[in-house]
Amino acid sequence: MKVIVLDRDGVINEPRKPFLRGPEDWVPLPGAIEAISLLTQWGWRVVLAINQSVIGRGLITVDTMNAIHERLIKQAATEGGRIHAIFFCPHAADADCACRKPKPGMLRTIAQRFGVDMAKVPVVGDRLRDLRAAAAIGAQPWLVRTGFGAETEREAASELPPGTQVVDDLLAVAKMLIAQASSR
Repeated sequence: MKVIVLDRDGVINEPRKPFLRGPEDWVPLPGAIEAISLLTQWGWRVVLAINQSVIGRGLITVDTMNAIHERLIKQAATEGGRIHAIFFCPHAADADCACRKPKPGMLRTIAQRFGVDMAKVPVVGDRLRDLRAAAAIGAQPWLVRTGFGAETEREAASELPPGTQVVDDLLAVAKMLIAQASSR
């Protein structure tokens, strides 16, 4: 089974400051839904792993987050894509939980639920914490330049985990993974 793990804000949709308040704020990045569709069509299980401290801080409810995800899932489905699962950490940054990225707790859960070796799993994010979580579990870190990715690349280039792939956007990730699969 092929699994790919994506962060949401800045990878799939435009990040909103200070945060997404509801589904009406959710705007996909150019090419992101096409990327999810291509990955789905090529047999990838598309899984999200996202920090959602806005829940722990009482700024949005789980129902609001679910409404945002419903919009994402519907948009992906209209183009033939599928989100197979969404894992989230609801804890505030100071909670010291095992699931909040850069800790690998969510990725461990994904590995268990899907029965995959994380060494073969691309983890795509736009922040250093996404890449550190991937590296902590031995997954393949990918940095996209969308969202905060260009800033991450510029300001933390020396801190990127070894082997980090840096690409323009999620569509570039999808095309590279498909090209690799096609050449085998």
